Amino acid sequence: MLPVNDTKFQAAVFFLTGIPGQEDIHHWISIAFCFVYVIAIVGNSFILFMIKTNPSLHEPMYIFLSMLALTDLSLSISTMPTTLGIFLLNLREIGLDACFAQVFFIHTLECIESSVLLLMAFDRLIAICDPLRYASILTLQRMIKMWLVCVLRGVAVILPLPILLKLFHYCRANVLTHTYCLHQEVMTLACSDFRFNSLYGLTVALLTVGLDSLLIFLSYVMILKTVLTVTSRTESLRALNTCVSHLCAVLLFYTPIIGLSVIHRFGEGISPLLQIFLGYIYLLVPPLMNPIVYSMKSKHLRVRIIRVFVK
Repeated sequence: MLPVNDTKFQAAVFFLTGIPGQEDIHHWISIAFCFVYVIAIVGNSFILFMIKTNPSLHEPMYIFLSMLALTDLSLSISTMPTTLGIFLLNLREIGLDACFAQVFFIHTLECIESSVLLLMAFDRLIAICDPLRYASILTLQRMIKMWLVCVLRGVAVILPLPILLKLFHYCRANVLTHTYCLHQEVMTLACSDFRFNSLYGLTVALLTVGLDSLLIFLSYVMILKTVLTVTSRTESLRALNTCVSHLCAVLLFYTPIIGLSVIHRFGEGISPLLQIFLGYIYLLVPPLMNPIVYSMKSKHLRVRIIRVFVK
C-alpha cells in the first residue's frame, strides 16, 4: 500500500484557488480577508498580552485561554501568506515542499486546538463538579505538562502525513480547491495508490478530533447532571454561564471541520462553492471569533480590557 513510482511525470507545483468566477473582484475581497486576519492576529495577541501582564488572570481558566489564543494566532499565520497572496497579488503557485509544510502546520495546529478545547472542558468540569479541589488539581506545573502533551500528540500523529505525501508522484490536474493545502485534498491529486493515506488520515481524525469531541460531550453531560442537583436556580445559571464562551468556541471549531471532512470524503455531488465556503469558515472564523466571545462573556477579562482602554 506504499506509494509507487508509476509515472514518469512529476508535477513541480500546485495551483491554489480563490473564489471561482469572482477573479475580477479578488482585490475587493482581499479587503475583507485583510480585515479578518488583522482582527484575528491583534485580538489573540491582545488576549495573550492581557493574561501575561495581569497576575489576577493567572488562573487555570485563563491559562487555558492563552493556550487557545496562541494556537489560533499560529493557525492564522499559517494560512495568511497563501490566502492574501492569491487575493492581493494573484500568486496561485505553491511548491510541493511548501504545500506539504503547510499541510503539517495546519493539521498539527488543528489537532492541538482540539486538545486545548478538551482541556478547557476538563477545567469547567472540575470547577463545577469538584470546586474544593480545583486549585490543587489544576496546578501550573500540571497545566504545562498537559500543554506539552497536546503539542507532542499533534506533532506525532500529523508528521507522517506530509512525509507520505512527499513520496507520491503527482501527474493529474494539480489545482487545489482552497487557498491553502489540506491533506485530504492533496492526496487525491496523486497518481499513486493513496488508500493507506486515506485510511491513516481518517484514523487520525477519529482518534483526535472525533475522540476529543466525544469527551467534551461527556464532560458537559456530567456538568449538566451536577448543575441540575443544585437547588438554587441562580447558582445553576451562574455555573452554566461560565461555560457559554467555551461552548461557543467548541461549536465554532467542530461544526465546520466535521462538515468539511464529510464533504471531502463523501460529497462528490456537492457544490464546490459550499466546500470553499466551509474551508474559509473552518480556518478563519475560530481565530476571529474566539477572542471576541471570551472578551464579551468573561467578566473578569472584560473588566481588565476596559480598564486598559479607559486609562
